[in-house]
Amino acid sequence: MEEYNRQASEYIFKENNAAGRVEADTIDLHGQFVEEAEDILEERIKYARSHGQNHLHVIVGKGNHSANHVQKIKPRVEQVCRELGLQYATEENEGRIYVNLTGAAANMPPRPSHGHGQGHGQGHGQGHQQQHHQQQNQDPVEQVVRAVLPRVLRKLEKACCLVM
Repeated sequence: MEEYNRQASEYIFKENNAAGRVEADTIDLHGQFVEEAEDILEERIKYARSHGQNHLHVIVGKGNHSANHVQKIKPRVEQVCRELGLQYATEENEGRIYVNLTGAAANMPPRPSHGHGQGHGQGHGQGHQQQHHQQQNQDPVEQVVRAVLPRVLRKLEKACCLVM
């Protein structure tokens, strides 16, 4: 069961964060278990800061698929931000959180009118993303996946051994 959960988490993360689905300043965590989402977010924040990013849009989902439609990932993302001393704000789309990585107030910059507040980030803003990818040699999402997945797998292995 643990192996299937790990495979599902990896697949969901790769699909949700594939090139062309989200912009370079965005990470999509919806569909993850809360603990997995927390680990992935922490790694993505480290990566973003080390590469000079000053903000991050975090897709947490609206809780539509959760029991009683209660968001589960959003409160944990907010907790991580508080623990790291980062300011955050819920975006127009309640399933997204804007995180200021500098520690300053979470004043969201204006987003392009095409796709702002729509959906959960998939397919919107692709023109901006393509332009951004032309300026960078490597895909930041792929770098994050490579950095985060080994850590998630190690944590799952430890948890599995503790349960047994």
